[in-house]
Amino acid sequence: MQLPIYIHLGAAVLVFGLIVFLVLRGINAYTLHNQTILIPEVKGLLMEDASVFLDNQGLRYTVIDSVYTREVKPGAIMEMIPTFGSRVKKGRIVFITLNAKSAQSAVVPDVKDLSFRQAFALIQAQGFTSVEIKYVRGQYRDLVLGVEYQGRDLGAGEFVPLTAALILKVSDGGREEVDEAQEEETETVATN
Repeated sequence: MQLPIYIHLGAAVLVFGLIVFLVLRGINAYTLHNQTILIPEVKGLLMEDASVFLDNQGLRYTVIDSVYTREVKPGAIMEMIPTFGSRVKKGRIVFITLNAKSAQSAVVPDVKDLSFRQAFALIQAQGFTSVEIKYVRGQYRDLVLGVEYQGRDLGAGEFVPLTAALILKVSDGGREEVDEAQEEETETVATN
């Protein structure tokens, strides 16, 4: 005896519906549908302290960058993606930017006997941001005689923090001597 085609079609639809229902339930369970957690506020904390909060929430994290600033304590979290208050799934990776433990250093270039403009450009190209000019006695005007940091002359190739206040010693071309000679001539002419 053969079953009518309607029974076969009904059974096929029922089996197909059951398969779709089970697949959707499996996807919901796998993707943790409607199950989110809140990103905790860990900005400003040291990485060691923040890792406890992140682990307790079931979040993973990775440090992607470090920068240096004096406004935040060394080793503290400066930025994170996703940000505080975002809702994410358990196991989400949080990308963290830390404040470096020390300022980045760079090599002091050899600027001795270069023109002031050339030396200044070289120092800025290395990344130094705080450069002061100090004119000292010298024979040739605007000739660099050296670089000073914390009262000490630096040699080419020394490592110094990029935030260091460097002093570029530049020759005045004997300007002070000329001014003194002109003053003496003025005094002698006035007395005669």
